[in-house]
Amino acid sequence: MWTILIAAAAAVQAYLLGSIDTGILVSKYLYHDDVRNHGSGAAGMTNMLRTFGKKAAALTALGDVLKGVVSVCIGRWLFQQLPGGAEFSPYLGVYLAAIFAVIGHLKPLYFGFKGGKGVLVAGGAILAIQPVLIPFLAVIFLACLLPTGMVSLGSVTMAVSYPVLTLLYGLFRGYGTADLVVCVAGACVMAVMVIYMHRSNIRRIREGKEYRFGRHNKKQ
Repeated sequence: MWTILIAAAAAVQAYLLGSIDTGILVSKYLYHDDVRNHGSGAAGMTNMLRTFGKKAAALTALGDVLKGVVSVCIGRWLFQQLPGGAEFSPYLGVYLAAIFAVIGHLKPLYFGFKGGKGVLVAGGAILAIQPVLIPFLAVIFLACLLPTGMVSLGSVTMAVSYPVLTLLYGLFRGYGTADLVVCVAGACVMAVMVIYMHRSNIRRIREGKEYRFGRHNKKQ
């Protein structure tokens, strides 16, 4: 029973923190507007940058990353309160919190269940779980962004790469079977959510219509 309560608390706190949508708050209180009424309709850093500029994008990025970090840290602490004899992977709490923080960002309770696409929140969660993977993911992102100008392509490629990097890192570090399964499964769930939220971008990429930063785009 205690384990169920701890797991529920980890999930709920992460969802509630994830629901604090930085992009919506910044656009509402600094610009007296709702970023979801512009561009892609998402409340993430990219749409904030396109709509309100660099300052708005920076504030959004900072808030989104922080809520991913904080959610995971709280989830980790909660699972540390379990009795010493509890046979659970220590990664269960952090990935449970990470997944629900991303869900909160995608479907925020406080903002009509319409939020962003979860990339930076997931990035914050990864920073708190496995910071060593961040430089590799950043290189993958830039390798896609710089030649194409497409943030969405970089985001989707990072999402696809994350479970693979998690698996390789776990094998390199000699994780036990239970820890490796939890980490890879958690990484896959996070990746699938991010990719799913980019499904319209993927369609536009295939059609050659996706927005490219630094280049003139035809009105669609």
